[in-house]
Amino acid sequence: MTKYEEEIYRIITTSKDHLTVEQIYIALKNRYPGVVMATVYNNVNKLWKARMIRKISVENMPDRYDKLVKHDHLVCQSCGKLADFSFDDITASLREQMGEEFISYDLKVFYICPDCRKREREQ
Repeated sequence: MTKYEEEIYRIITTSKDHLTVEQIYIALKNRYPGVVMATVYNNVNKLWKARMIRKISVENMPDRYDKLVKHDHLVCQSCGKLADFSFDDITASLREQMGEEFISYDLKVFYICPDCRKREREQ
């Protein structure tokens, strides 16, 4: 692993947030001021293809990256905020329905977050 890969992996896996490539770039630039955005894109894609990190894609939003620990996500349809959430494990049910093994699944539940609901009531 290159120094950039190692640091990008550390940034993603220690963050409590779901980071975009731009946010990862800003964090990496603090340690390596000469780094360029293309380096971050290349290394994030390399880590994702190696199945070391998760890519979270939501329509009309930039991809975000997260640690590989099993968990699901709540997505606010108003502001786009992502929140970690752990539903009962549905792996066994999915395997039974599919009749075969799979690599992973990405469960996203869309809702309106408490902050947005509060803003809507105040308007």
